[in-house]
Parts: sequence; C-alpha cells; structure tokens
Amino acid sequence: MVSTRREFLKAAGIAVGTITACSSSGALLRAAEPAPVAPQNAGESPQSHRTDWMYRAKWGVFMHYLAASADLPVDDWNRLVDGIDVESLASQIQSVGAGYFFITLGQNSGHYLAPNASYDSFVAIRPSKCSRRDLVADLHAALAPRKISLMVYLPAGAPDRDLVALKALKWKKGPYRNAEFQRKWQQVVAEWSRRWGPKVRGWWFDGCYWPNAMYRTSTPPNFRTFADAARHGNPASAIAFNPGVFYPIFAEAAEEDYTAGEIDDPVRVHCRGRWVDGAQFHMLSFLGSNWSRGEPRFPAARIAEITAGIVRPGGVVTWDVPHGPTGRISGSFMRQLDAIGNDLANIKR
Repeated sequence: MVSTRREFLKAAGIAVGTITACSSSGALLRAAEPAPVAPQNAGESPQSHRTDWMYRAKWGVFMHYLAASADLPVDDWNRLVDGIDVESLASQIQSVGAGYFFITLGQNSGHYLAPNASYDSFVAIRPSKCSRRDLVADLHAALAPRKISLMVYLPAGAPDRDLVALKALKWKKGPYRNAEFQRKWQQVVAEWSRRWGPKVRGWWFDGCYWPNAMYRTSTPPNFRTFADAARHGNPASAIAFNPGVFYPIFAEAAEEDYTAGEIDDPVRVHCRGRWVDGAQFHMLSFLGSNWSRGEPRFPAARIAEITAGIVRPGGVVTWDVPHGPTGRISGSFMRQLDAIGNDLANIKR
C-alpha cells in the first residue's frame, strides 16, 4: 500500500488548485513570493552541465514506493522493502528504453528505503523506521549494468504524519525560517549522499513551497547549503526544488540544475527549448489517474505524442507509474512505456 504525492500536498496544507495562478501577462505568480530567477534564452547552453546525461537520456520512469501509514509496523515495512525485486524491475525499465529511474526515499509516514544514522539519532525512534535494506544501493546494482541512471525523491520537510519525528526535527509547517530543522535535514541528506556517492545522479526535493521564508537568504541554511548537502557525496548530482504545480514550468532557484516540473495536465505543457531559467527543462507527471494509482488516462499513442512534443525541442520527461508489491509495473503501463520508448528512439541527441 502506498500514499500519493497528492496526499502529500494535502498533508502539507497546500491545495493544488490554488498554487497555479497566472497574471494578466501570463507570468506565474505566488502570493508574497517574488518572480523566479530571470530566464535564459531557450537556446542558450553552457559548455557543460550537470544535466548533459539527462538531456541525452530524454526520459525516465518514476516510482512512489511509500508506506501507507505512519503506524505501519517496522517489521512489515522491512518485509515490503525486502520484497522489491530490483532485477525484475530493472529489466522492465531497460526493455522500454528509459534512460533513468526515480525512486522515493520516503515521505509523510517517516518510513524510508535505506538506513540513515543521522535521521535515527535526531528522531530517536526504535526500532528504526529506516529500512534494514539499502534499496537505493541495490537498485543501482541492478540498473547500472543496464546503463540506466538512478535518481531519488525526498520531501524538503519533515514527515507530516509522524508526530514524534515532527517534534524531534523541529519542523513548523508554513512560511517559517525553520533553520534548526534545515540544519538537521541537511545532515540527513548529506549522509545519504555520502553513502551512495556517484550511484545517485540526481535529487528531486518536494514541498519547497515557502522559498522566501526558508531558503532565499545569504545566511545559511539556504538553497546553497541544501544543494551542497545533496552533492556531498557526488558533486555532479543534478538537483531540482519543487515549488508546486505551475504552468508554465520554471526553475525555483539558481542552485537547481533541472526544473522540478510537477504537472497534473501534461497537455498544457509547452517546451520552447532545452533551457528555462538557466535549468534543463523537465516535466514530471503521472500516467495513471493520479500519482501511483489508477489505470492509464491517455491512450498509448497520445502519451507518446505528448512526450515527443516536449523532448523534440530539448526537454526531458519523467512519467510516474503504479507498481505491484514487488515493484513490478503492470502490463497496461508497460505498453504505454513501450510506446514512449519506441517513439523517442527516432529523436537523436
């Protein structure tokens, strides 16, 4: 059983429908927030960039593997994580031609897919809700021989449904500085980054909804120290900070390498080139009826067309898919991924 990203937004006190807004000029606005970093020309490109490999990959697959409840017993969580068949999953990803794979490290329940001593020392929950198995390391071992890169997802805030963790981490939901929390969270992130080193090629941080209050300051902790923590074990890691669902897609901070690009309706997305706000243009959306659930909402040919429409001008696309208990992707979604891979094989980079 898993919870979804939409449920994360609700738990964080964010109404998805209210974070999408346009001014009369079409510029995206957020109450009490300044405009994002000034955009570069869509064709402007540095000589090299942390996302060059991502640009060549063109597209990838995202999977939410999350505990359904903060009260899920640790033994049950460990059994679920131990049951993920990384070889079978990696074989599926390889068969559709995706260039990278995203896995959630955890979310609101406080259960995580890999050990982390820093997290355990801060929250003092025993037994630990961090799994015994290092699923990220095991996924890399299965994906790397197939030349598929690995990226990870993590909320920028504390697990909202774990009241013990919330108190221990000193997290206050909303537009607050949260400096003590940030210092602790960055230690957690840095430990995972050291643990995996170059095995993890990118991070996607969710819930960066109050950038002015928490991150846009020259005094640490800030966007720079957050990015440094994620790159502690791999300076080449590509990073994105998610501001929420916005049309059009933009980069939230100068420190990120690609746009988080969370989108509910991919039909509304228009990519004019590789670069937006100095970052690689990237869209993340779901193939099912919602995040990690339901049946395909578009015909396979249509989803392939949408993907190619973003990739052809220079963008990158990630699709979230539901999964079974062992991580296997069902046949209906494999057919969609196959259609995407076949169509994008004709786009050369």
